[in-house]
Amino acid sequence: MAYTNCDLILSVKDADDHEKWLAVRNMGIGGSDASVIMGLNSYKSPYQLWLEKIGEAAPEDLTGNPFVYWGQKNEPNIADWFNEETGKKVQRLGTLRNKEYPFMIANVDRTVIGENAGLEIKTAGAPQYKKWKGDEIPDAYYCQCLHYMAVTGADYWYIAVLLGGNDAKWKRIERNEEDIKALIEKEKEFWNLVETKTPPPVDGSMSCGNALKWKYKGDPGSETMLPEEAGDIINELDKDAEVEKALKESIQLKRNRLMEMMGDFEVGRIGDRKVTWKVTKGRESISLSRIKKEDKGSYEALKAAGLITVSEPSRTFRVW
Repeated sequence: MAYTNCDLILSVKDADDHEKWLAVRNMGIGGSDASVIMGLNSYKSPYQLWLEKIGEAAPEDLTGNPFVYWGQKNEPNIADWFNEETGKKVQRLGTLRNKEYPFMIANVDRTVIGENAGLEIKTAGAPQYKKWKGDEIPDAYYCQCLHYMAVTGADYWYIAVLLGGNDAKWKRIERNEEDIKALIEKEKEFWNLVETKTPPPVDGSMSCGNALKWKYKGDPGSETMLPEEAGDIINELDKDAEVEKALKESIQLKRNRLMEMMGDFEVGRIGDRKVTWKVTKGRESISLSRIKKEDKGSYEALKAAGLITVSEPSRTFRVW
């Protein structure tokens, strides 16, 4: 193994075993966790990740997710393309753990033979093209590659991406000691929160809100006195709501003006921008409450057949 800063803790064969890989992943911080901890992930908050790491919430089950499925299917092909394009040979290695910081782990896609480097492989839809223009790399992927360099001690990392199914690019990310130091410090802080089971500060993401709903199921009829700080927060919330209302009205006004300009046309163009106002097929709907009231037998039959599902109770948050 070319890397000297880490140990191999899971072979390629074992890393392909999802249960074994998941067990190791939950023992530390992996590459895909790095952007979450840095607050640069659009899909997951530090609070949600913390719940997963302390074992109070299960990571999202991505089985059957078409993006994940085709990403995994295309990984060998993209690795082969990278080899053909650059002449650099790559191989799988398994899961690694940093010697100095054992909570930092890395399941690298490929290591580059003969170089102190690795390769991260991605697939992305056509709408993601703009995020890969020139030397640009999405922040989340930069954090991931930075994490791998921190774990392995690599001098640089390659990233190859298949865009829209037919356009491949590769880029080289140089090691940045300042960024790596900042990342390690944030990961150390986060892992201390995991070990002490101390929740991280809440943030303004939907992921954090959903995590709080999951953690606190609610005690019907219970009541508590809030700290004085809550009064300030409620006042700020009132002000934000007024700003939001004005902003929504401003947005709708601009939409209405464009709609008036469009008239009956479906597509309008100006420069390199396009506006569409298309007719969509009407949606069919069914009144379950009416069926339940007027024909309970049919309602129960549909429910028994799995055609009607009832979700878990949820909490509704309001400020009065």
